[in-house]
Amino acid sequence: MTTHSDPVFVKHGVVHYCVGNMPGAVPITSTLALTNVTLPYIMEIADRGVPAAARHDPGLAKGINVMEGKITNARVAEATGNPFFPLESLLPIDFT
Repeated sequence: MTTHSDPVFVKHGVVHYCVGNMPGAVPITSTLALTNVTLPYIMEIADRGVPAAARHDPGLAKGINVMEGKITNARVAEATGNPFFPLESLLPIDFT
């Protein structure tokens, strides 16, 4: 992460800007952007329920971190020291 006083660095010939909490600097714009991106998922879950929405949309299924009290995201499980349960073991999904 960078700071406002030293906001950029170059790595692999690419200039990176990594000032933390930039959405906080433009709260209305960032809220509108987040809402526009998440609203379709919210509507899908509202219309179908979580299990059917996850079966219907692989992208939405990848966003499920916990189901039935079990952690379905390997990184979250590792970070919290809890067991990992693949989503497919709790909710039959076949996206192949």
